[in-house]
Amino acid sequence: MLLSLFLTFFKIGLFTFGGGYAMIAHIKDTVVDEKKWIDDEELSEIIAIAESTPGPIAINLATYVGYKKAGVLGSAMATVGVVLPAFVIMFIISLFLDKVMENKYVFYAFEGIKCAVAFLILNAGFKMFGSLKKTPFSLTVFIASLAVLLLLELFSVSFSSLVFIIVGGLLGLSAYVLSKKEDKK
Repeated sequence: MLLSLFLTFFKIGLFTFGGGYAMIAHIKDTVVDEKKWIDDEELSEIIAIAESTPGPIAINLATYVGYKKAGVLGSAMATVGVVLPAFVIMFIISLFLDKVMENKYVFYAFEGIKCAVAFLILNAGFKMFGSLKKTPFSLTVFIASLAVLLLLELFSVSFSSLVFIIVGGLLGLSAYVLSKKEDKK
C-alpha cells in the first residue's frame, strides 16, 4: 500500500501542471474514480478542510488520503510522492531558468500551460459544484460569493480569499447552530 500511495501521488505530481487547484480534478479521477480510496462526498469535505489549513491544497489532500489508507507512513509517502516531481523539476529549471526562458518555444509553451491551468481549475470547480448537496443555504452562499468575487474583479479590488473562507465557515457554523435550535423546538 505504501508503494502504491507513493507511485499514485508521484504520477499526479508529475503530470499535473498548475499546482493545487489544477490538481484537484486529477486527484479526483485517480483516488475517487479509479482507486476508490475515498468517495465524492469525502473529497468535497477534504477540499474544504484542505483550503482552510496551512499549506498547498494538493499536499493536504495527498496527506489526508495517505493517512486514511496507511496511517502516518502512508501520509508521508503520499506527501513525498506529490511533492517530489515538482521539487525536482523546479530545481532543474532554476539551474537554467534565464537561458530556458530566452527560448521563444519554451516561453510560448508556458503561456499555453497557463491557459490549460485556468481550464483545469474551472473544471475542478464545476465538478465540485456538481457533487455538492444543493440546499437553499448553499446556493445562496455560492451565488453571493460569486457575485462579490466578480464585482471585486470587475473593479480591480484586491481582496484576500481567506476572508471568503472565514465568512463561509462562520455562515456554515451559524446555519448549523440555528438548525439545531430549530430541531429542539
